[in-house]
Amino acid sequence: MLFNSYTFWIFFLAVFLLYRLLGHRWQNRLLLVASYVFYGAWDWRFLSLIWISTCIDYLVGLKLGNHSTSGAGVGRKAWLALSVCANLGLLGFFKYYGFFAEEMVGLLTWLGFSASLPSLQIILPVGISFYTFQTMSYTIDVYRRQIEPTRDLEAFALYVAFFPQLVAGPIERSTHLMPQVLKPRRLKPGDFTEGLYLVAIGMFKKVVIADNMAEIVNAVFQSPVSELSGLDCLVGVYAFAFQIYGDFSGYSAIARGVAKWLGFDIMVNFNLPYFAQSPREFWHRWHISLSTWLRDYLYIPLGGSRNGTVTTYRNLMLTMLLGGLWHGAGWTFICWGLFHGVLLCADRAFGLTPSTADRRSGPWWCSILNVAITFHLVCLGWLLFRAESIGQAWSMLYLICTNHQMTVFAQFGLAMVAFYTLPLLAYELWLLLSNDRNKLLKVAWPVRAAVYSYVALMLVFFHPVVKHEFIYFQF
Repeated sequence: MLFNSYTFWIFFLAVFLLYRLLGHRWQNRLLLVASYVFYGAWDWRFLSLIWISTCIDYLVGLKLGNHSTSGAGVGRKAWLALSVCANLGLLGFFKYYGFFAEEMVGLLTWLGFSASLPSLQIILPVGISFYTFQTMSYTIDVYRRQIEPTRDLEAFALYVAFFPQLVAGPIERSTHLMPQVLKPRRLKPGDFTEGLYLVAIGMFKKVVIADNMAEIVNAVFQSPVSELSGLDCLVGVYAFAFQIYGDFSGYSAIARGVAKWLGFDIMVNFNLPYFAQSPREFWHRWHISLSTWLRDYLYIPLGGSRNGTVTTYRNLMLTMLLGGLWHGAGWTFICWGLFHGVLLCADRAFGLTPSTADRRSGPWWCSILNVAITFHLVCLGWLLFRAESIGQAWSMLYLICTNHQMTVFAQFGLAMVAFYTLPLLAYELWLLLSNDRNKLLKVAWPVRAAVYSYVALMLVFFHPVVKHEFIYFQF
């Protein structure tokens, strides 16, 4: 069920109306059943994977809670290792087996050996990367004694499978979401209004921005490079930058809004990322749930920045390499992760992230220049991310640098990118300057009415002919 489909909203309305009539325990049971129905609508066979991860980590959590010392019984580290290996084993098999099997056969053939591995037609389960990291955070947090293990299997199962953020995040932490599952929930004043705002802005980003940009992106990246000019390629990259932002941040906003109507507070996953003034700041604003997960459960355990410059750079590169691999089994994703690792190392080496004092005292044009440079560095990464192969990415980059012919397609594409994205950027600039993401909810009603009217009219008159799935369903 897509958030931008009538089926989902009929489903949610039925769940919401029944939810409001039940007590806390039956609310959890209803949400658990609804979550399994929601996920089963994609492919019911993969419900078994969620259930396996749920049972393993529930039992591991209990075992970790029962051991007061590392030497008791099997040992806390061994139980944690069981959770990590089981979860990453499932993720690795379904997501990476085909890629690594193909690359291994290619390597052995290149070395002169005759080799073959079974070729399995494995379907990637929707959302497996998200719920795997979410359930792993529970066992790691229990191991670190940051949260007490729960004995309520229904509540833990709901934590793993909570449908608003099940298939594309945000990746919630056990310390944040689990207490909300265990305790009775009450709608606070303003929750409905904020939820409506989040759903409206999320639908606008997905349907109006992302899906319209998808038409331009597909036209560029599915064409032979020989038929493109450098400006055609550049338009495709710009369009993809806003497609993936509108698509993913739109999903996260709708997930937060739907959860808000159910009494849950889901973490903010995007914070005006295209106004970042450095690569480091970009990752503080983009896919925050993943970047903080990688920081807390990978970068810091590796040693973070505690053991010297060389070790710090190694940890940054490893973290971003694995972050790229998390997105998909392919060399383009690996190179994308390494590219951002290099950017973060350069940011640290040359002090590219401006301090608060520098931002306040420096000339305004410095901030604009920093934003423009960071945005184009990110776009260079998006070229790697979206390209079908490293060869296509390199060929398109070469054209961008050498061929500046203005074609009819480039003119039309730039006009469409500007038409759809400039109003959003102007609105987000207003939010940035006001330092308040919910500023629209606090202004006079005529202003709110004007914004909501614009959103509604764009949804009605400028929705694309073809609906597109959310990009991150693939990851």
